[in-house]
Amino acid sequence: MRHLLLLMLVFLAVPGISPGFAAPFDPFKASGIDPKPNAAIPLGGPFEDEAGRRVTLRQVGAGKPMLLVPVLHKCPNICGVTLAGLMEAVAGQRFRPPVDFTIIAFGIDPKEGSRQARQALDDLRERFPTLAATGIHALTGKESDIHSVTDALGYRYAFDPDIGQYAHDAAVAVLTPDGHLSGWLYGLAPDPHDLKLALTEAGHGRTGDWSDQILLLCYHYDPVTGRYSSLIGLALHAGGAATIALGGGVLASALLRERRRAKNVSGGKNT
Repeated sequence: MRHLLLLMLVFLAVPGISPGFAAPFDPFKASGIDPKPNAAIPLGGPFEDEAGRRVTLRQVGAGKPMLLVPVLHKCPNICGVTLAGLMEAVAGQRFRPPVDFTIIAFGIDPKEGSRQARQALDDLRERFPTLAATGIHALTGKESDIHSVTDALGYRYAFDPDIGQYAHDAAVAVLTPDGHLSGWLYGLAPDPHDLKLALTEAGHGRTGDWSDQILLLCYHYDPVTGRYSSLIGLALHAGGAATIALGGGVLASALLRERRRAKNVSGGKNT
């Protein structure tokens, strides 16, 4: 009996083997975005749009860059805020759906269907009647088809049974027309300037005019922040450092020449 009690105490003391106890759900470990630059995203999987039609990402993308937003259509938290923030960013720059790109509210909960997708899209169109009238789709699908896309994107999420909600990140995946991951725009409200540059880059030169392409050359994408930062600023910093180094070199050379001249003069006097 004493040995049995000792064995039970050992089980209770060692993490991971305690009977009847499970590790608490950690949303920060369960959700996240793994970097997969230029990942190929499957565009042919079957999904259902807000009208109940069977569609694919290739069909709704229509050969344009895509902004794919992983969401819960019936979301108690921030999914609606994420979509609204994206629409505000769209309003702050000149590219417009469906002419220049396509927006896809991509449902990650396989229990949702076209009814929930349609309701979420109706709510968005009520807030942004002009912008959300066309060029935006709300999709749902089977779990395997959903994961084929999110796994390719490196987008991780998980269901917490204790509260009955999904833990997932607020972000927008920017896809090229042929289905490659161009980058991510993180957070609830992307910067309109970043959105414009992201669409220009994803469009491979077919989205935007020559001035947008030149502007893109002056910026580089930071996958950690999901932002575009100016290469001009970096060049100025590098140029400043080079100027300081060059100035220091010139000064050192001048001092060396002066010392040699003084030594030669001194040597001439001694002779």
